[in-house]
Amino acid sequence: MRPRTLDEFVGQTHFVGDGKLLRRLITADRLTSAVFYGPPGTGKTTLALIIANMTKAGFSTLHAAEAGVKDVRAVIETAHQRLSANGQRTVLFLDEIHRFSRSQQDVLLKDVEDGVLVLIGATTENPFHSVNGPLISRSQVFQFEALMPKQIRHLLETAVSDSERGLGRHQATVDADALDELCERADGDARRALNALEVAVLSQAATDGTVHVTRAVAAESMQKKVIPYDATGDAHYDIASAFIKSMRGSDPDAALYWLARMLEGGEDPRFIARRVAICASEDVGLADSNALVIAAAAAQVTDFVGLPECVYALAHATVYVAAAPKSNSITVAIGKARDDVREKPILPVPRHLRDTSYSGARQLGHGAQYQYPHNDPSGYVVQDYLGAVRQYYAPSVHGNETQIAERIEELRSIAARRTADKDARI
Repeated sequence: MRPRTLDEFVGQTHFVGDGKLLRRLITADRLTSAVFYGPPGTGKTTLALIIANMTKAGFSTLHAAEAGVKDVRAVIETAHQRLSANGQRTVLFLDEIHRFSRSQQDVLLKDVEDGVLVLIGATTENPFHSVNGPLISRSQVFQFEALMPKQIRHLLETAVSDSERGLGRHQATVDADALDELCERADGDARRALNALEVAVLSQAATDGTVHVTRAVAAESMQKKVIPYDATGDAHYDIASAFIKSMRGSDPDAALYWLARMLEGGEDPRFIARRVAICASEDVGLADSNALVIAAAAAQVTDFVGLPECVYALAHATVYVAAAPKSNSITVAIGKARDDVREKPILPVPRHLRDTSYSGARQLGHGAQYQYPHNDPSGYVVQDYLGAVRQYYAPSVHGNETQIAERIEELRSIAARRTADKDARI
């Protein structure tokens, strides 16, 4: 059921739809080097084979998991001969290009740059991480998206009715909810949906010849749902980013979904606990200091108890952090202070604040004129703690931070009055 023409091709309308860039390039046979990037079963290889049928150029195919430098050089040699003999270009489709090492990819670079080869590389991994920069800069990257359920349904219905290439000769009856089941559980992977449909039909045709695919049969044919997740690849970083941004954006339901995605995908729960703790400090901050306490407790439970029970502690902390009032005042404050330390002249420790615990410190004048706050009835004294006028922390108006703001304002008022009284006495 692999589509043979652009009209049969389903999905990726953002670049192969009518009038879109890649369709124009293919139709005009003016394709330049390209990288097809996206999840499995979304049409990368299919589109390359359609190009092979439509192009007037020579077409070669290699699979990076099986090919080596010798195979690539053979294609390049043939490409040079073809170009010299009749001016015909060569298109090389390199499937799973991310499996080639950097040095293997370098073999292609000169001939791609010179136009001897038009390279089409297919990959499920982010090409900006897995493909050499010089190759990427000479290629157009087309990102394939997972197919929509209605697109997969169209493919399945076509397969059921097609007697030549599909399953039409079996006269199968496929219930509507069975198609729904396959479409929903395929997660945008057309290959997976078609494979499951084939299992559902052929497993019955081999027994009594009567083929009726119900929802239960469809679910059994697809078996356990595969959770697409690579703990070292894009999914790891993208889902973790969505998780943190959902907590920061105060959406506990979205945060719980991304938490579940990570857990079901096999992510290390300690990694998740660290993300929650970071968000509690960076994004909740002093608006609700209890968020950090709960996040730290969840991290400790995760380390102490482990899976599966630590899931509840992680969900507990996730919802609390997501629902808590937000303030990034601490993030901004420490960022400003660190910038000053890095970029401005280093401030010496004021003499009255220096350590006095060793013999001779008093002789150096350390600690002289230091005022001990607890000796004052108010518990607060006005003295210089920095040696310069700097203000880093600016309280927000969210959550408990309003109380901190009030306390700071109170202390500043006390300081202003005492300074004024002191100046008056002088």
